[in-house]
Amino acid sequence: MKLADIDLNLLTAFEALAAERHVTRAARRLGISQPAMSEALRRLRHLFGDQLFVRASGAMQPTPRALALSSALAPVLADLRRAMGDQVAFSPEVAVKAFTLASTDYISLVLLPPLIARLRQAAPGLDLHVTAYEKASLGPMLDRGEIDLAVGVFARPPEQVVRTVLFEEHFVGVSRADHPALSCGAMRLAAFASLPHALVSVNADRRGAIDDRLQALGQRRRIALVVPYMLLLPRVLAESDLIAVLPRRAAAAITDPRLTTFEVPFATDPWTVDLLWNPAARTDRATTWLRALIVETARGL
Repeated sequence: MKLADIDLNLLTAFEALAAERHVTRAARRLGISQPAMSEALRRLRHLFGDQLFVRASGAMQPTPRALALSSALAPVLADLRRAMGDQVAFSPEVAVKAFTLASTDYISLVLLPPLIARLRQAAPGLDLHVTAYEKASLGPMLDRGEIDLAVGVFARPPEQVVRTVLFEEHFVGVSRADHPALSCGAMRLAAFASLPHALVSVNADRRGAIDDRLQALGQRRRIALVVPYMLLLPRVLAESDLIAVLPRRAAAAITDPRLTTFEVPFATDPWTVDLLWNPAARTDRATTWLRALIVETARGL
């Protein structure tokens, strides 16, 4: 194969396919039609004598040949763009594109309302698909292009991703406003440990960071209710003697006047909420713009 035989447009088509793993999304990324992208894929397969992308597990997976080409072409195309001043222009006010964001219900409750308001104002043609996730699957999902970004609390994020800190968070207690345990003012440690607790756990775990801290203090709490999502809690807490420990911003987003927050009666360590993304997306202007909007929105919470 001679370099003169290669249409450089095919290389940018390959780059889009490698990033999106989807013919329609790759076409949208380049601003061409889906049939045109399908034809580009056909020509790429003929040029390199390989299928390059094959359908597996409901998505287009790169072949070993495609993976090798992707690694080799990425720096070459980046150098060409720098040399030619090609910044892959992106105008949010006129762009048409869909992103997939993996998020928990806690982060969605806190972050999405202000984010969507800003997104609709600045980029009305951009769509956001929010999906749930299991932490163990995040790395492969980002690698395969099934999601563009992930937001959450990650003690051990996948090694291959880039991590951006959005904000710091800490725990507060939540209970009904007339709970007897608050009649004397601040919640006391013995009362806190003895009361029935509601716990939010996506994986149906019956233990969290609060339990580790209580154990260090020689205490143990009773988990009377485990739920996989946070939005059920306000009504449960308002109509029972259960208490819960929630992230401060999530508690602040609950507007039920029957509820109140209180300081947890022992010191707890703060943690961070992070944004994870694939380093292959560094040169994608649309994803870069959305990341910046998420960071700016999160830090304004």
